[in-house]
Parts: sequence; structure tokens; C-alpha cells
Amino acid sequence: MAIVYLGLGSNIGDRKRYILQAMAHLKSKEVLITKISRIIETEACGGPSQSKFLNAVIQTTTELSPEQLLNLVKKIEKILGRKPAGRNGPRVIDIDILLYDNLKIKNPDLKIPHPRMHERNFVMQPLSEIAPDIFRKVKYANHHGH
Repeated sequence: MAIVYLGLGSNIGDRKRYILQAMAHLKSKEVLITKISRIIETEACGGPSQSKFLNAVIQTTTELSPEQLLNLVKKIEKILGRKPAGRNGPRVIDIDILLYDNLKIKNPDLKIPHPRMHERNFVMQPLSEIAPDIFRKVKYANHHGH
């Protein structure tokens, strides 16, 4: 079983409902949610002018491979009604794979750890709440070019 951290965000419609629905879909698909951060409200980061986001981070365990998990989160985003909105555009739901055990993956569709995670307070604040040790390791790794 891999320990995986996922970032969830929404800034269109009933934002909290979309985040809770995303968690429900994950739970029904071989992903066990073991910790959930508080849901925080944050300003949109980059992209066009848009509404504030609700964000949360969840700790999960799964036997899915990183690629299978990526396919699953993309499918859930589509089920919940996400439409292509361009980079950093508004979205009903965004599910990012932040960390997958200690794996490092760099391919065009999947980068783990999430490359801009440490620059984003809306990820690091909820992540540090549920995994303060991981938070220190990630911060250390990113600031020392590893």
C-alpha cells in the first residue's frame, strides 16, 4: 500500500460539495482516506481573475499505481463536471497528486512530488496540518535541489 497525499480545490458553484463529492468518489475506488485537513478558503493563484478557492489536502492509502491513480482522479474531475479551462483557470474540482510514497516521477503527464507544491500556501498549509513531518522533508528536499 502506498501513502499518497492529494490536493483538492474548487472555485465554481457549491465548492464544499464538490470537494466532499471528490472524496466520496475516491473512497469508492480503491483509495482509503486516512486523514483530511480542514478546508481553507484562498485567493486564486495565477490565471485570470476569478473567485476564491476552497482547498483541502487528504492523506490516502492505495494499491493503485501512480498512473492508475492519475487516470482515476482525471475521471473523477470529469464526472464532477470539470471542463478544460486553461492553466490556472476556474474549475469545479481540481485533484492533484502531491506525494506518492517517496517516489519521484517526471513524465509529461505526471510529476511527483508536485513541482509547484512548496510555492503554494493553499497546499502547504493543509498538508502541514495533517503531515508535519512530511512537510519538513518536502521543504528540505525542495530547498536543497534534490
